Parts: sequence; structure tokens; C-alpha cells
Amino acid sequence: MRSKPQNFQIFIQSADLQIPTRALILQNPNPNTNFSVHHLKSDLVSSTRISPKSLFFSLNGKLLVDSTPLFQNPQIGPLSTLTVHMRHNGGGGDGGATGAESRDCYLNMYAVKKPDKVDPNEMRLSKWLNCSLSNEPLKHPVVIDKLGNLFNKEALVEALLKKNLPKEFRYIKGLKDMIAVELAEVPGIRERGAMKFQCPITGLEFNGNYKFFTIKSCGHVLSAKALKEVKSSACLVCHKEFTESDKIVINGNEEEVEALRGKIEGEAKLKDNNKKSKKVKNGGANGEAGRLTGTKHGIEGNAIDHNNIGSSKRFKAADMAPANATKEVYASIFTSSKKKDFKETYSCRSLPLGRN
Repeated sequence: MRSKPQNFQIFIQSADLQIPTRALILQNPNPNTNFSVHHLKSDLVSSTRISPKSLFFSLNGKLLVDSTPLFQNPQIGPLSTLTVHMRHNGGGGDGGATGAESRDCYLNMYAVKKPDKVDPNEMRLSKWLNCSLSNEPLKHPVVIDKLGNLFNKEALVEALLKKNLPKEFRYIKGLKDMIAVELAEVPGIRERGAMKFQCPITGLEFNGNYKFFTIKSCGHVLSAKALKEVKSSACLVCHKEFTESDKIVINGNEEEVEALRGKIEGEAKLKDNNKKSKKVKNGGANGEAGRLTGTKHGIEGNAIDHNNIGSSKRFKAADMAPANATKEVYASIFTSSKKKDFKETYSCRSLPLGRN
């Protein structure tokens, strides 16, 4: 006797496929055939281009493998709701999920805000158009230090007075380390409220795309192109004479900054050496310090001969006593009394007896 076909109704839902929950009547055409989840997936995607391998089913949160039978299965009964999921790539050593991560791991990963990417052009413009200390737009009066950094003079002086200069600018000690610069403005043009500058000779914009120099002797700012094309030992603006060492590159690269730093250190050493030589020169013609001369306390002539300081005996006032003078009395003028002459009393200490 032939068995009747088995059939019952189940529900299918999917959030990944964005389809509403719908009822599906299943009918096993052949009771002897094991109608499984694999057959259900094939029937579901038969009219679409979706591959059955990219889908998987779950029931009450539990995965249903393709070989799971739908008929005569105690887990799947009539009116059961099966959920269809899209299978996403990952979990195979390609950086995807492995299932071992905890939920807190993902929450912490997204809780930390990633820093915004900085536009290199914005950084370059900020370095050339803003004060290196306050980051405000450059405005006159503008000064430059000996390493080529630009500052608003007001901001730098205020930081020096309050003694709160950042560590990278601690080499600036005062006004002597600043050089006033003359930046040529582009007439009638402002960018984001800030002034724009240019080379007064070539018209090249002062924006970091071109190399610029400050002439230390006069403070004018000229492009490297202008100094190269017009060969002159005088400033092209004010015609004041300058040397190659008077040129300071503005916002130079690491090598140029290191060269300026070495130049500053060399100037400092030379200055110290000049101070030492001047000090020795003022001390005497042959390196001698000033000598005691005169007739004070009855001493005539030079009291100490520094040329023979290693071989001469220690100076004694008694040896220089005038004629008809007691040597001990004369020596007491220059030396204190001996310890044996002192005695402590209840009212004073170290007061020599016999003195009023």
C-alpha cells in the first residue's frame, strides 16, 4: 500500500535578504526521500541568482546544517519559523570574525574615536601663514628666530615675560634672539581671514611651495628664485649690503635647520672665546692679575709678585714692618688675635680680654 505524501506549514524570515516573513507549505513528494535543508535552500533561490552556498538556516538561534531533515524531525514541527542568513566571508585567517572575540571587544573597538586624517596641504599652509607659537595668523610685527621659525612678536614677547615658552623654543632667551622681518603682503587678498604674502621681486606666493630667505641685516623676505636670478650682494628691496651668512632659510627642512643650529653653536663658542681673551687681556700684559701698589699701611711698591708666586714664601705683614716698629704690633693690624687671647664668659663669647 502506497504512503500518502507528507506536508506541513512552516514560516520563513530573513533580515539579510530583506524579505518579509512568509508562510511556506512543505510537501515531501516521496516519503522515502530525505527532504533536507539543502533542498529547501535550492527551492528558495531557484528563481534568483543567489547561490545556495551563500545561505544558511537557523532555528531558535541554532544553526541547521544542510543535511538536517525537515520531515520526521522532532526539532522542526508544523508552524516552525526558520531564519535565513547570508553567509559573509571572513573567519578564515583573512581578518574576519573567528567567533572567539567577545562582545566587549567590538564595543571597545568602536568606542575609541579614530583621529581625523590631517590634510598635508593644510599643515603646510598653517606652518607658513600662522605663528609657530600661538598658531594664530601672522600679522605685523612679525619676527623670526635664528632657526627660521616665524612668530607674531606680541605672542613671543608675552611668552618670554611669563616664562612659559614650550620646550622646543627654550633656546630663545630674549629680544636679541629675534629678528624683525618685513613680509610683503598680496594687496587686497586674504585667505580665511588671514593675510597672504609674496616675494616682492618675483611675486611668488609665500605658502611653502617655494623656498624663501630672510636677510638678517635688514629683515626683508625674498624668494630663493629672486636671489638666484638677480646676482647681488645687496638687498633687492632696500639695497643694503649683506653676506651669505646673513641669509636665514624660512621653515627649512631637517638638514637646513641642523645647519642653522650648528651655525648658532659656532657663534656662541666664538663669543665665549672672545670674552675669555678680553678678560686675560684686561688682567695684564703677560697674563698677570692686578697687583697691589701704593703706600697703604706702610707698604710700598708691589706687594705680590705673581711671576714668582710658586717659589716665594707666603706674605707676612711683620716682614714689611717699618723701622722702629714692633713687628707683632704691626702684624696685629692685618691679622686677628691669637686664639689663646680669647676666653668665653657668661655674657659674651670670643671677646678678647683686655679690649674695650
